[in-house]
Amino acid sequence: MKDLQQEAKSFQAGFRTVLLSTVSAEGQPGVSYAPFVFDQTGAICIFTSELAAHTRNLMARPTAALMFIENEEAAKNPFARKRLTLQCTAVEMPVNSDAGAQILDKMESAFGKTVQLLRSLPDFHIFKFDVTGGSYVKGFGQAYALSGNELEVLNLRGGSSG
Repeated sequence: MKDLQQEAKSFQAGFRTVLLSTVSAEGQPGVSYAPFVFDQTGAICIFTSELAAHTRNLMARPTAALMFIENEEAAKNPFARKRLTLQCTAVEMPVNSDAGAQILDKMESAFGKTVQLLRSLPDFHIFKFDVTGGSYVKGFGQAYALSGNELEVLNLRGGSSG
């Protein structure tokens, strides 16, 4: 199980952005993306403007589904692209806190001067996503249930590839 857990974590670590699925206060779904970094607990953190629908959605309904998916060109079969899907609780972190400053420093190291500019804007928020469940799909018949920010594998038998 540790090998599979490490494989899922390595797959996730190969990305600089994450796909976000959020729901508005009115119940309308939305899909977007954002650059991210990990905090010290392994939680995914984003820094995003109130102009983005996903920010307003997260403020109204602090849950999201996150997805990391294999590039189409790298996939052997488009029906069985490797993917990691995570159901999460979103927690807003104060931008001016020590924890918020650590996340923003990490983002600035990863993404450069753009973050330095964004830090000066008053409408930006930091969201941390704590994983409540998820799945890692390696291909047909190779789906594994996961839990927590460390992507603990809950089963070892391959299931559906949904």
